[in-house]
Parts: sequence; C-alpha cells; structure tokens
Amino acid sequence: MSSNSAAIGLRWDLAAVSSVEKSQQWVLSAMQKRGPALISMLWRILGNEQDVCDAYQQTFLQLAHYQDMKKPANLEAYLFRTASNTAISMLRDKRLRDRSAAKLASSATETTYPDFAGDLDAKHLQAKLRAAISELPDYLKDVVVLRDMAEMPYAQIGKILSIPAATARVYRCKAINLLARWMK
Repeated sequence: MSSNSAAIGLRWDLAAVSSVEKSQQWVLSAMQKRGPALISMLWRILGNEQDVCDAYQQTFLQLAHYQDMKKPANLEAYLFRTASNTAISMLRDKRLRDRSAAKLASSATETTYPDFAGDLDAKHLQAKLRAAISELPDYLKDVVVLRDMAEMPYAQIGKILSIPAATARVYRCKAINLLARWMK
C-alpha cells in the first residue's frame, strides 16, 4: 500500500508550502501524518486508484472547510469517519448507476438469459460484500471498515470511535453475523 500512497503523491514538504496560511498548516500536517493510513483504508473499500484519489481529496476538502476552518476536536476520528462515509457514498452511487444501466440494458433487449457464472465471479462477490457492508448500521460499519479494511487493532479502533476495545470486538462479531446472513 505504501507504493500506492507514493504514487498518489502524499509526500509533502511542509516548509516548502508558503502559500498556505498559518491557520491552515494543520491540514497539511494531518495529510502527512494520516494520509497513508487513509489511502490504505480507501484502497480496501474502493479498490481502484481514481476513486481513492477522489475520496481522499473530498475528505481533506471537508476537513479544510470544517466549521469555519477550525480544527476538529478529534482529528483522527473525523478523518477516518469522513473518508469511510465518502467511500461508502461512492459505492452506493456506483451501485445505483449499475442498477440503472442494467435496467436500461434489459429493457433494450427482448431476451435475456441469467448469468449463473456471475455468482462465482470474485469481483461480483466483492461488490456484493461491499454493498452489504454499506447497509450495516453506522456503529457496526465503522468497526468493520477500520478492522477488516484498514487492518487496525481493536485498541486503536476503540480510541478512534471512543469505545472500549472489547465493545469494538462485539460490534465486529455482530456485523460479521449480519453479513453472513445477508450474503447467503
């Protein structure tokens, strides 16, 4: 994943950035400190470079314009929550476009045959799982995204979400059980 973040250009020399106001230097600092972890999480959720770049940019734009350009109280939690919400919204929009395109295609052709091989296709299953994750309640979705997609330890997840690590484990277990039922 580090090669992905390098390819996207996360290397900032904060001393060289003179056009940024002093009051906004913390945004660049957050990009430098948290950027690689965000990129890693977004890669696991979205799966392609263009969407990762778009979600990353949207996250830091929202941060830069957060409540009259003030720094959030819990910057790390704000960044990861905003990034995961942005990525999930992108997945929902893509699913909506795909459904619309499928309806249009099925109405254009008179005879359609079911594609039984599509259920076995790994990309299809991956998309189905991502869609199911996006339907989870927020408190479960956050834990799944941070644990399984960002590969964070429960202690760090608990710190980010302001819950005990044991609670994060319970939430993940509930989420996995729900996903298993939905994926049948």
